[in-house]
Amino acid sequence: MPRSKYVISSEEPRKPMRPAFTPDARENQMISLAIDLAEKQLADGTASSQVITHFLKLGSSRERLEQELLVKQKELQEAKTKNLISAENSEVLYKEALKAMRVYSGADLEREDDEED
Repeated sequence: MPRSKYVISSEEPRKPMRPAFTPDARENQMISLAIDLAEKQLADGTASSQVITHFLKLGSSRERLEQELLVKQKELQEAKTKNLISAENSEVLYKEALKAMRVYSGADLEREDDEED
């Protein structure tokens, strides 16, 4: 396999990474290092078949469709959550409106509050 003109030199000094403060940050550091290594292997022509297949799958149209589907599912879940919160808020507003109407009509509030509890 011919070598790419974008070969990453292994002689380039790498800046030391500062220690991660959280497990998520540490995970992101490890992912970054793994992607850098995979990029170097692909550029050198030394990448394993698993590495090549992984990046080929990432570039496929099926993968893009699956990612779009995941985004849409997330948006749908968020919309459902907002709808539930809105329904709860509407229920509270209706109760307050009914209570206000009772006050305006002259109903005995103390007796009504006892009945609601």
